[in-house]
Amino acid sequence: MSSTWKVYLLALVSFLVGTSEYVISGILDKISDTLEISVTSAGQLVTIFSFIYAVCTPVMMALTAKVPRQRLLVIALGVFVAANALSFVVPGYGLFVLARAIMALGAGMVVVTALDIAAKIAAPGKQASAIATVVMGFTASLIIGVPLGRMATAEFGWRSVFGFLALAGLAAMVILAAAMPRVKGDAPVPLSKQLAFLKNGNVALGLSITFFWLGGYSIAYTYISPYLLDVAGLNEQMLSVALLVFGIASLIGSKAGGYSTDRWGVFPTLARGMVLHVAALIVLSLAVAFTHSWPLVVGLLALWSFAAWSTGPTQQMNLVQLEPNYSGIMLSLNQSTMQLSMAAGAGIGGVIVDQVSLSSVTWFGMVGVAIAITAALVLRGRRSAGQQKTEAVD
Repeated sequence: MSSTWKVYLLALVSFLVGTSEYVISGILDKISDTLEISVTSAGQLVTIFSFIYAVCTPVMMALTAKVPRQRLLVIALGVFVAANALSFVVPGYGLFVLARAIMALGAGMVVVTALDIAAKIAAPGKQASAIATVVMGFTASLIIGVPLGRMATAEFGWRSVFGFLALAGLAAMVILAAAMPRVKGDAPVPLSKQLAFLKNGNVALGLSITFFWLGGYSIAYTYISPYLLDVAGLNEQMLSVALLVFGIASLIGSKAGGYSTDRWGVFPTLARGMVLHVAALIVLSLAVAFTHSWPLVVGLLALWSFAAWSTGPTQQMNLVQLEPNYSGIMLSLNQSTMQLSMAAGAGIGGVIVDQVSLSSVTWFGMVGVAIAITAALVLRGRRSAGQQKTEAVD
C-alpha cells in the first residue's frame, strides 16, 4: 500500500472519530426521548466528550510519547471501538455518559496520532497536504457522518449509530495493524512548557478568539436538531437534508477561508468570516421567528456554516504566525481550546434552553462570536503596535 493510500486510511479513521463527536447534535432529540431525559441533559453529552478530549489528550500524548505510533494508533482505536460498543449496549443515561467519556479518551489519541503518522509517512514536501487530508476526514464527518447518523437513527434507532462505528473501527484496527509502518514516537514535550505559552498576552488573546468563536457556534449547533424541528418547524426528512447542506457548506467555507487567508491575509479573513457569522445567526433567528419557509431556513443554515468554518484554517494560521518556531505547540493548544470551547458552548446552551428558551440559542451564540471579533481587533492592534515599536528601534 502506497503512502498516499495510507494517508487516506488515516483520514477515514479521522472521519469515524469526527462522526462519533458530532453525531450527538444530529440525534439529540432521539436520545432525549429514548433515555427519558431533557434535551439539555442530552446536550451535556457534548460537554462531557469535548471537556475530556481537551483536558486528557495532551496528558495522554505526553505519557505515551515514546510508544511507536502504529501501536499507539491501534491501541487508541481499540479504546474507541470498545466505547462505541458500550454505547450500543448499555442501558440508562449514567452508563452512556461513562461510555462517552471513554470514547473521548480514545478519540483524542486517535486524531493526534493519525496526524503525526501522516506527517511522517508523507513524501518529502507533501507533509502539509497529508495533514490536510487527515483533517479533511474529520471535517467530512459533518458532511456525511451526521446526516448518515440521522438516517440510521430513523431506520434502526440511535444506538445503531454507535454499533456501526464500533464495527467500522474494528475493521480499521485490523487494516491499520497490517498496513501502517512502524513509526517511532517522539521526545515528550512537557505540559509545563506547553502551558507556559499562555503567559504570552498575544497567544492568550489568539486562543480567546478560538474559544469565543467556536463557543458561540457550539451554543447554537449543539441544539440544532431540536431547534430545527421544534422552532423552525422542519420535519424529519427536511432535517436530514438541512444537516447535509450544513455539512457541505462547512467544507466549502473551510476551503474559502484558506484561499482568502493566502490572498488577503489573516485579519481581513477573520473579520469578514466572523462578521458574516454574526449576521447569519441574526437573520436566521429573524427568519425562524417570522416565517416557516424551509428553503429560506436551509439557505441561512448554509450561510451560517460557511461563515463559521471559514474561520477555522485562518485561526490556525493566526496562531502559527504568533509563534512560528513552535507551530506544533500552538496547534496543539488550539485543538484543546477548540474542545474546551465546544464543551463550554454546549453547557451554556443547556442553561439557555432551560432558563430562557430553545429559540434564543442563536442569539446567545451570536454574542460569543461578537466577543471573538473584539478579541481579534485587540490582537491586531497589539501586533501592529509591536511591529511599529520594533521598526522604531531598528
